[in-house]
Amino acid sequence: MNYKKTLLMPKTDFPMRGKLPTKEPEQQAIWEEENLYQNLAEKNADKPLYVLHDGPIYANGDIHVGHAMNRILKDIIVRQRSMDGYNAPYVPGWDAHGLPIETALTKKKKIDRKKMTVAEFRQACEDYAWEQLDIQRNQFKRLGLIGDWEHPYVTLTSDFEANQIRVFGEMARAGHVYQGKRPVYWSPSSESALAEAEIEYHDKRSPSIYVSFSVTDGQNILEEGDNIVIWTTTPWTLPGNLGISVHPEYEYSIFRYEGKRYVVASKLYETVVEELEWKEAEIVTTVKGQDLEHVVTKHPFYERDSVVMIGDHVTLDAGTGAVHTAPGHGEEDFLIGKDYGLEALCPVDHKGVFTDEAPGFEGEFYDKANKTITETLEENKALLKLQFITHSYPHDWRTKKPVIYRATEQWFVSVDNMRDDLLEAIGRVKWQPKWGETRLYNMVRDRGDWCISRQRSWGVPIPVFYAEDGTAIINDETIDHVAHLFRKHGSNIWFEWETKDLLPENFTSSHSPGGTFTREMDIMDVWFDSGSTHEGVLAERDDVQRPADLYLEGSDQYRGWFNSSLITGVAVTGEAPYKMILSHGFTLDGNGQKMSKSLGNVIDPVKVTKQLGADILRLWVASVDFQADVKISDEILKQVSESYRKVRNTLRFMLGNLHDFHPATDRVETQDLQDMDLYMRERLNDLIKRVQEGYRQYDFSTAYQAIHHFCSIELSAFYMDVAKDLLYCDQADDPRRRSLQTVMYDAIVALTQLITPITPHTAEETWDYIPGTKTNFVQLTDMPEPVRVENREEVKERWETLLAVRNDVLKALEEARENKVIGKSLEAKIIVTVPEPAYDWLIQLRQPEKLFIVSEVAVQKSEAEAPNGEIAVVEVEAATGDTCARCWHVADDIGVDNEFPDLCGRCANVVASYSLEDLEV
Repeated sequence: MNYKKTLLMPKTDFPMRGKLPTKEPEQQAIWEEENLYQNLAEKNADKPLYVLHDGPIYANGDIHVGHAMNRILKDIIVRQRSMDGYNAPYVPGWDAHGLPIETALTKKKKIDRKKMTVAEFRQACEDYAWEQLDIQRNQFKRLGLIGDWEHPYVTLTSDFEANQIRVFGEMARAGHVYQGKRPVYWSPSSESALAEAEIEYHDKRSPSIYVSFSVTDGQNILEEGDNIVIWTTTPWTLPGNLGISVHPEYEYSIFRYEGKRYVVASKLYETVVEELEWKEAEIVTTVKGQDLEHVVTKHPFYERDSVVMIGDHVTLDAGTGAVHTAPGHGEEDFLIGKDYGLEALCPVDHKGVFTDEAPGFEGEFYDKANKTITETLEENKALLKLQFITHSYPHDWRTKKPVIYRATEQWFVSVDNMRDDLLEAIGRVKWQPKWGETRLYNMVRDRGDWCISRQRSWGVPIPVFYAEDGTAIINDETIDHVAHLFRKHGSNIWFEWETKDLLPENFTSSHSPGGTFTREMDIMDVWFDSGSTHEGVLAERDDVQRPADLYLEGSDQYRGWFNSSLITGVAVTGEAPYKMILSHGFTLDGNGQKMSKSLGNVIDPVKVTKQLGADILRLWVASVDFQADVKISDEILKQVSESYRKVRNTLRFMLGNLHDFHPATDRVETQDLQDMDLYMRERLNDLIKRVQEGYRQYDFSTAYQAIHHFCSIELSAFYMDVAKDLLYCDQADDPRRRSLQTVMYDAIVALTQLITPITPHTAEETWDYIPGTKTNFVQLTDMPEPVRVENREEVKERWETLLAVRNDVLKALEEARENKVIGKSLEAKIIVTVPEPAYDWLIQLRQPEKLFIVSEVAVQKSEAEAPNGEIAVVEVEAATGDTCARCWHVADDIGVDNEFPDLCGRCANVVASYSLEDLEV
C-alpha cells in the first residue's frame, strides 16, 4: 500500500525563494494603487499624533547608503508607531537651495550663468532641483518607505519660503538679527561666506614661521628695540596685523641672543630657543603679561604700529605665548581688537586676492602670497625661522578647498542674545544617545554668532530694504508683505521686480525723503532654510504638529540641522522644535574605512535593491547598532541574506502546516492548549514584549535578534522539530494537532506583524498566505498583544527544565550516532535518569518520545546530580521492534491491526479513515 496520501505534509504556494528584486516593485505598486498610506492615516486618525520630522535631504545626485540607512530607520519607526496606537505621518523633505545645485548646473549642464539674468539662472536651478528630487524620490520609494511622497515638503516652494521669511522677521523683531562687519569663514573657491556647519577639516601643508616685532614704546617695561616673537602658520594674514595678544596671567621671559633682546612666554622659552637653534640664549628677566599691555611695536614691513593687548584666549599649547592679531582674519582677533578700538582690517577680496589695502601684495592670491610675504619679512630681518608643517585646516565642505577668515559686512543671528534660553531648552529635550546632549550643549555654549548671509544666487533672499541714507529696513509691515508676495509668487520676484514693487503700497520712511529704496541681494544660509522647517512644515501642515516628537539624523547634524533648528525654534517659540533627538553614526566599509569611489569600497543602495532586494538592506539596518558607526560590505550583506533565508523558511514551514487550519472553526482556546503548546504561547508572549520594547526604545537590533532567535531556536530547533510527527501523522482534527496549529497560527500572525516595520515586503507577502486574515494589509493591523497564560511561571519552569533534559538527550544521541549505535534518532531507545522535579514532569508527559524524537523512553529517578553541569544522565541503545512503514517509529505494536500489518496502532487508526483508492500504489 501507498500511505503517502495519508500524511498531512506541508502545502503552500508561498515560495521558498523571495525573489525580492522582482516582487518588491510589484508589492509597492499595489501599495500605491490601494493608497496604503492614506488608508493608514484614516485608520489612525483618532489616535494620538506621533511626529517624526524628516530632516531635508539635499536634492542633488543619487542617494547613497547613508541616506538609505537614515530613511529606513525613520520608516521602521513610522511603521511600528502606526501599528502601536499612534497616528504617525511621514512627510519626506528636500533641501533644494544652495551652491551644489549652482555648481551642478555649470559643470553638468554646461550652463553659462554669465549669459543669464539672476532670475533665469534661479529658474534653471529650480528645474534642476525638481529633476533631482524626482530621481531621489523614486530611489527612496524603492526602499519600501511609506509616506506622503506625493506631497513632500521642499524648501523652494512658495509656501515654505514665505514661512522662512516670517521666521527671519520674528527673529529680527526680537533683536536677534543684526548686520555687522566681522570675520566669518569665507570660501574663495565658492566666493561666499560659510557657516560652521559647512566646514570640514583636512590636512594641509602650511609655512610655519617665527617673526619678530620690534618695540617702539616699551611703556617702561621693555626697552626700545626689544623684539616680541610671534608664531604663525598663516603668513598671508600679516598684512592685516594690527596687534599682538598676550595673556595677563602668564609670565613672559625677556632673553638675550647675539646682542638682541626677545620676549616669549616663560613656559615656551625652552621650546622656542630649541626651534630657533639659539643655544647661547640667556634669560635676562621676566614680566607678567598684564604689564605688557599697551606696549607698542612696529609692524614688520609696514609703517604702522602693532599694539600689545591682553586676552584670556591666549594659550600655551603652541607658539610663543604672544599671538599675532589681525582683527579682520579671526573671531578672537576681532573681539579683542574691538575692545581696543582696532578696525577689522581685511585686505583680501571675495576671491581671496589681496586688495590695495595690502601694499606690495595687490593682486596676489592669498595662499601664493605666503612666499612673497616671507621673503619680505626676511628682507626686513624680521623672519627668525621658516619651515613647513602639515596640520588640520578648515575646508569648504562642498569644494574641498581651504577657507579663510575674512571680515565683511554680513547679516548675523546673535547667538549670544539667546544663549541662556538655548541651553535651557536643550535640558528639556530627551537625547539618545545621552552624549548628544553634552555635545550640542557645548557647541551652543561655545559658538559665536551665526553668519546667515551668502553671496550667491540660488536661495531665499534676505528680506531687507535699504533707505537712501543706508539704514536697513526690517519691520512687521515689510516682512508681512514680502511673505505674502513670496507665498503668492515665489521668491524669484525678489530678483525680477523693481524694489518699489516689493514694498507695501505707498511705503515711506524718514530715512528716504526722496522715496527711493534698494534691497539686499544676499541670500540666506541654507541652514536657515532647513532650520525653519518647524515653521514651514510642522506649523504649516494639518497632518503634523510642533514640537515634533523626534528628529533623527546623523551625528554630524549636532552642528547642522539640530543646531540651526534649535536656534530658530527657541527664537520663534521659546522652545526647541523637537521633544527628542536620536542620532545615528556613519556608514563604513567592511574594514571600518570611510567609503570612497576612488577606493572602490562604496555600497550603492540602488544596486543592492536590484541584486538582493530592499528587505535585505532594511534587515541590515535593523541588525546593526546604528547609534555608532556601522560597517557594510557585500560579505556582510551576504550574511544578512542568510539570516533572512532562515526567517523566511520558518514562515514557509508554518504556512505549509496551516493548509488545513481554519481559525474560525479549528482554533483551540488558550486554556485547552496542550502543555507544550501552552509553553510556546508563553514564549510567543515574551517575544512580543521584547520586540515591542526594542522598537519603542529605538533598539532595533534587539528586536531583530529576538525575532531571529525565536525563528531559528524556539521554532525551528525545538517546536517545529517536535511538531512534525503530530502535524504529519496524526488525524487532521486530532485535538493535539489542532492545539499545535493554533499556537503556530498565532505565531505566524504575530511574527508577520512584528517584522512589518523591518521587512514590509516580506511581511505583506506572508500576510496574503495566512488563512483567515480579514485585513488587506498587515500594515493596517495593530501590533500583537500578549495572551494571558494561566500559571505561566509554573509552565515556564517546567518546560525550561524539560528542554534542558532535551539538550542532554540530543548530545547523547549525537554521540551514539557517531559511535554507530544508531542511525536516525527514531532508531533509538533512551534511558533518562533525572532528579526531581524533572522526573515527575517527564513521567507526566503523554508521549515523552515525541519530545526527544526517539522511539522509546524509559525514565528513572536520580538521587545524585548529573556530571558536567548536565541535568540528565542519558543512555542510548537501539530500539527493539519493527519499524512503522508510515511514521518510521520503532514500535512493538506493528501489525496490531491485521488490515495494516506494517503500521503501528496510531497510524493504522488514522489510515483506516481513508478510502482504498487513497491507498493504492
